[in-house]
Amino acid sequence: MRYSMVIPAVLATAATTSAHTIFCQLETDDKTYDVSYAIRTPSYDGPQQDVTSDNLACNGPPNPTTPSSDIIEVKAGSTVGAIWRHTLESGPDDVMDPGHKGPAMAYLKKVSDATSDDGVGDGWFKIQEEGFGNDVWGTDTVIDNAGSQVIKIPECIEDGQYLLRAEMIALHAAGGAGGAQLYMECAQINITGGKGSKTPTTASIPGIYSADDPGLLIDIYNNPPSSSNPYVIPGPEVFTC
Repeated sequence: MRYSMVIPAVLATAATTSAHTIFCQLETDDKTYDVSYAIRTPSYDGPQQDVTSDNLACNGPPNPTTPSSDIIEVKAGSTVGAIWRHTLESGPDDVMDPGHKGPAMAYLKKVSDATSDDGVGDGWFKIQEEGFGNDVWGTDTVIDNAGSQVIKIPECIEDGQYLLRAEMIALHAAGGAGGAQLYMECAQINITGGKGSKTPTTASIPGIYSADDPGLLIDIYNNPPSSSNPYVIPGPEVFTC
């Protein structure tokens, strides 16, 4: 876990639970791909809330996802944009309810076949995170960036096929266990140009979070993060080269 350095937050108004979000497009150095291209997108934009469920890996019921046979080429060391939208038909001005405050994170898992691997189990390592700092949540940054979550692909990892799991967590109802809303999808990518000089320590999904993690069980309105009460980003440390 990593602590985010913060200053006192301003009490926010609780958001409705109707304005959810979907990671539905990937932007690379070469192009922005169509909605659902090489991403297992659901038709419903709802969250996962059981951190012990296999559906925490790449989403799933109650948000059944559609398989994709496509794979996107990504260069090691490059930066990609995971593009989030409220629905598959939404534009950049409709990412998610701004009252949905919480962290944004990204993970990779090396797989033999990105089109068929369900993502469940060991092999995941975190490559990006933003919690809370300077009165800004990770979700705020994504919304303010027209829905694009900026993710650097490590240059030191091995070439091959990977699942790229982008995630945002909404904490407006996280005052009770199981109240945090976790949003995630998996993009199917093939990384090239990697140095293969460092091997990440990996973790299992499910398994990276517990329902009582301080970053998931938190009252952001009555006990908001502050410099003396820093927000604890859930999950493992970010892998670095």
